[in-house]
Amino acid sequence: MSKVSPEALEKLRQNLLEDSRPDLNYLALTISACLIATFGLLSNSAAVIIGAMIIAPLMLPLRGLALGALEGDVRLFRQSLTSVTIGTSFAVAISWLVGRAFGLPASEFTPEILARTQPNLADLGVAVAAGAIGGFAKIRPKISDAIVGTAIAVALMPPLCVVGISLSQAYWAGSWGAFLLYLTNLLGITLACMLVFIWGGYYLEGSNLGRALGWILALTGILIVPLFLSLWALLTKAAVQATLKEKLLRETITVGQQVDLMKPIEVDWNKNPPEVYLSVLAKTPVTPKQVTEVEDYLYRRLGRRFSLIFQVSQVQEIRSAGTSPPTPEPKKSLSPPPAPPTPPVKPAAPKPGGLKRG
Repeated sequence: MSKVSPEALEKLRQNLLEDSRPDLNYLALTISACLIATFGLLSNSAAVIIGAMIIAPLMLPLRGLALGALEGDVRLFRQSLTSVTIGTSFAVAISWLVGRAFGLPASEFTPEILARTQPNLADLGVAVAAGAIGGFAKIRPKISDAIVGTAIAVALMPPLCVVGISLSQAYWAGSWGAFLLYLTNLLGITLACMLVFIWGGYYLEGSNLGRALGWILALTGILIVPLFLSLWALLTKAAVQATLKEKLLRETITVGQQVDLMKPIEVDWNKNPPEVYLSVLAKTPVTPKQVTEVEDYLYRRLGRRFSLIFQVSQVQEIRSAGTSPPTPEPKKSLSPPPAPPTPPVKPAAPKPGGLKRG
């Protein structure tokens, strides 16, 4: 697209200055979004978390941050950065307080919380795509409603709330993972907005485009390394888990024939060796010897040690009163019945004889 007029550029700048102002409205949206997201995370409610995403107050100053960096506009850049910092600090502090009040231990964290502690390269792709839509919606007022969909896709607030909840329980690995996800979303949105503004012609001649893009690309590039490693580990674990399930079901008698799986196999990769949980239905008890044999078999086939934990539900046959199970018929034998024993033969009594004459 061709470069826009100075008037259009100034109008966009004033609009973004208004959006990035850390006023009472911004603080109210930040606090409400944080509380909604925190309660949704603790209660494992995806619907409640989506409500916090729709508010998305942190999305507003990020576009001002992008244009301010492109244009070298110190006022816009400083005001946007201040708003982002205030919103980030408020979100972490409020979620920390709520996390302390609830006292939910890290071992009992909900899936919604844990899902935001392990970001990967796919999250960066989502952030870049959503940031591009957000920037495009800003220069195309007729589609400004797309910001709602962008807020849902990016979800800036829930990762920050996970940071506060994890810190409240001293779960350092989880807090770092969630903060990495937040940085990924922040940098992805900012980079995409910059590119959209340049494509739309919203820049000044002689402005520091190259320097601004260089910095944001360098910071994003640093994040790509841990995000790629996380994605690779995720794909590796998924492949190992699929192979593990196939080996158990098709190549072992204990799992493949003697019991029935009631739920998908779950693997706790945080343990060493990884613990495999199998919820099964069985008519006969599973013995420790059988578990050991299956563990040894998996070690021989996969070259990795796993600890199997069977969660067994026994099958019991319950019949109505007065009903007895059918008596099994005696098995027929193909050999003839044994002959009756022969009675013992008594020795004959000696015949009485006369005296022998001399």
